[in-house]
Amino acid sequence: MANFDFSTIKVKAPERLKFGCGGIPLSTAKRNTPEGVKQISSLGLSAMELEFVHSVNLNTESAAVVNAIREEQDTTLTCHGSYYINLNAVEAEKRRASRSKVLDAANMARQAGAWSLVFHASYYLKQDPTDVYARTKDQLKKIVTELQDVGNEIWIRPETTGKGTQFGTVTEIVKLSQELDQVMPCVDFAHLHARTNGKYNTTAEFKLVLDEIEKGLGREGLDNMHIHMSGIAYGEKGEKHHLFLKDSDFNYEDLIKVWREYTIKGAVISESPNLEKDGMLMQKLFRA
Repeated sequence: MANFDFSTIKVKAPERLKFGCGGIPLSTAKRNTPEGVKQISSLGLSAMELEFVHSVNLNTESAAVVNAIREEQDTTLTCHGSYYINLNAVEAEKRRASRSKVLDAANMARQAGAWSLVFHASYYLKQDPTDVYARTKDQLKKIVTELQDVGNEIWIRPETTGKGTQFGTVTEIVKLSQELDQVMPCVDFAHLHARTNGKYNTTAEFKLVLDEIEKGLGREGLDNMHIHMSGIAYGEKGEKHHLFLKDSDFNYEDLIKVWREYTIKGAVISESPNLEKDGMLMQKLFRA
């Protein structure tokens, strides 16, 4: 992968807030990534997340096809990396394997023209959160260094997580973004709602999140948002599973009004079970 010329991949940051879905839209007739990117445009959406959650399912040839389609229709691509990552693993080999999974996803996603890569970074493993932060930061720094060595400029996005056992509060992710090059948050608002057993569901709380991002990262933080959205089922231990927006207690309509008030830019990715339908619903509400 180090032999690939990443300077040939030209990716623009979104100049507005774009909406799309996580993975190939369900309405896609031929279920492959190139056709999925084409279908995004047919639906009137403008973003799609490549799903590398179980494996990197593109190669250099198919990634080039995806990139050409993405360029032609001005679609913003993001990518979700492997589920099987823990940068705070006790075993050095597991930490190395986690870094490798992030790098493999980042390098292939960039070849496809992806702007941003998200993943769940770490688990606390009942350890002091301060120590977990330090170890996670150290592993991310190594990842960024390797990406910079090959000229890969994709944004690396640790995600806010849905359970208290998982590393990933807003404060932790913003701090990482302050201290490391090429790192920015992915904010999953449903995860914040589930993690706190029903909080982060009012206009005031939504504004607290965006205020913390702007305070820590400046206007660039609000102009460079990668957002995950869905309805969510949760309990005392946090996230259980995703729901349709309309089937959940998540106050998504007020959240979208806050996005509009703060004039944020970037990509909003629907992770609802109905994928593109909730992506289109959010876009409609945002543009109302």
